[in-house]
Amino acid sequence: MLKKIFILTLLVTLLVGCAPAVTPAPTSLPTATLAPATATVAPTPTTAAITLTDGLGRTVTLTHPAQRIVSMAPSNTEILFAIGAGSQVVGRDEFSDYPTQAKSLPSVGGSMGNYSNEQIVALKPDLVLAAGINTPDQVKSLESLGLTVYYLSNPTTLDDMYKNLEIVAQLTGHTSDAETLITSLKARVAAVEAKVANVATKPIVFYEVDATDPTKPYTYGPGTFGDTLITMAGGINFSTAAGITDQYPQVSLEQIVKTNPQIIILGDSNYGGTPDQVKARAGWGTIDAVKNNMIFPFDDNLVSRPGPRLVDGLEQLAKLLHPELFQ
Repeated sequence: MLKKIFILTLLVTLLVGCAPAVTPAPTSLPTATLAPATATVAPTPTTAAITLTDGLGRTVTLTHPAQRIVSMAPSNTEILFAIGAGSQVVGRDEFSDYPTQAKSLPSVGGSMGNYSNEQIVALKPDLVLAAGINTPDQVKSLESLGLTVYYLSNPTTLDDMYKNLEIVAQLTGHTSDAETLITSLKARVAAVEAKVANVATKPIVFYEVDATDPTKPYTYGPGTFGDTLITMAGGINFSTAAGITDQYPQVSLEQIVKTNPQIIILGDSNYGGTPDQVKARAGWGTIDAVKNNMIFPFDDNLVSRPGPRLVDGLEQLAKLLHPELFQ
């Protein structure tokens, strides 16, 4: 049941619009351990108003950098802490579990898209930071309660993600912190790209998003960060090799066997997916990744949450696809 909730949430996220060095082993991969940015002291309010246009085309004005923020999405929460605004967050959606200190904040709900407006109002936020998993109606409902809501558009590229960091930094008074973070992230991306630029071979990678039905698992298609990061890491996404154009396709055993991926990434490992389960599936024994034991559990939060840890995901994928480059 958790897997079904996971894939439904993931699909809604994209449709609505919106790790340090690891040596890969044949059957496991450590989860990301990138330390979150330490929350700094909240900035002193200034008299200069902040006016920005959000992802819904709405003009949002703050009289000063937000001091009490409710985050409506895990990616927003990770962005806030990464730019040093963690001490200004007073509430979060129930799926926000990174960094660790975020889990101690009051939850405002979010399961199946249901939030507690009463709880949000009780936290007295001067900013509610919404995201692509939130609908325009939810934004309107919060506005009707007298709350200031900024809708952060779902990024589709790393450059879009950097822009979101800059926007949240403006809203919270952490522009300098965000600039430092972005410079670091770009340098890490460039380092990966330089390493894989001249790879002799690019493996076909099947990234399993959800295998509630193991005969037709979901995977990442074009236009997703799963596809983007696999390509940047020096691989060929299964969907590209198979000529699939859907963003989140369900694929058959026949398609997988025919395309014959050399590596299988289990993005559903947080929900119980294991290499042994894949090996036991009828008909999968002929696939190169299975025959060569190239099946790796992976923290899908590094791919599905459009925040700064996407760069962690890129680094980890590159080390899995081309371990010889990172020895």
